[in-house]
Amino acid sequence: MAQESPTFSPLYRQIKNLMLQALEDGEWGPGDVIPSETELALRFSVSQGTVRKAVDELAADNLLLRRQGKGTFVASHDDPRAFFRFLRLVALNGEIGPSRSVPLECWRAKAGQEAARVLGIPLADPIIVVRRLLEFSGEPVVLDEIYLPGNTFSGISIEELKAWQGSLYSLFESRYGVRMIRAEERLRAVAADRTGAKLLKVAEGSPLLSVERVSFSYGDRPMEWRRGLYSTANHAYVNQLG
Repeated sequence: MAQESPTFSPLYRQIKNLMLQALEDGEWGPGDVIPSETELALRFSVSQGTVRKAVDELAADNLLLRRQGKGTFVASHDDPRAFFRFLRLVALNGEIGPSRSVPLECWRAKAGQEAARVLGIPLADPIIVVRRLLEFSGEPVVLDEIYLPGNTFSGISIEELKAWQGSLYSLFESRYGVRMIRAEERLRAVAADRTGAKLLKVAEGSPLLSVERVSFSYGDRPMEWRRGLYSTANHAYVNQLG
C-alpha cells in the first residue's frame, strides 16, 4: 500500500499561519500597526514577496487593513466598516440610517445540549444569554438572542450593555479580548410569534427572516451563538457572491 505524503503548504501560507499565531497570542492587538514587510521578512527569514502574499491573504480575510502611507494594521471592530461585514441589512430605499442597540435582558444560565455543542463547551458550563433589539432610524429591525461562553464573558451585565456606545463586537473585543473574525449563518423564513411581533412592531404571523449565526475567534473557536429575527418590511438581507 502506498504511503500518503504529507500535505504540502506553500511558504507564504506557512508565514500566514505564523502571523495568525502572533495575532492569536495577542502580540499585535486590534488597531495596532504590524511590523513592516522588511521587518517580517527578516524575522521569518523569507523574501518580502513571500511576506506580501501572506499579508495580502490576511487582508483579504479582513484580519489586516492596509492604509496607504501609514502601514498595515490589525483590523478592529471599532472600524465602522466592520459593522456591515457581520450585519448585511440594507434599507430598501438605499439609505443608511443611524443604528442603535437596545439591550433588553442579560442573564446567566447553564449550557444545555445545543448551546454546549455549538459553543464547544461542556454540558452545564456557565453561559451568558443576552436579548437585544437593533434599531435603524428608530425602527426596530432585529431581535437577537445571544449565547456566550460564561467563563470568557463572566463580567458582562445589562448595565454594561446599556452604557456601551459601540457595537457588541467592539465591546467583546475591547473589554473581553475576543475578536470575532468569521461567522457562519443559516437563514429561513418564519412567522412572527406574539413576543417577536410586539417587539418588532409587526403584526403577529408576519413573515420574518430567522438568522442563526455562530461567530468564531482566532483558532476557529466558537465564541458566540446568535439567533435573530429580522423584519424585512423596510430592509433586505444582502450577500455579495464572488
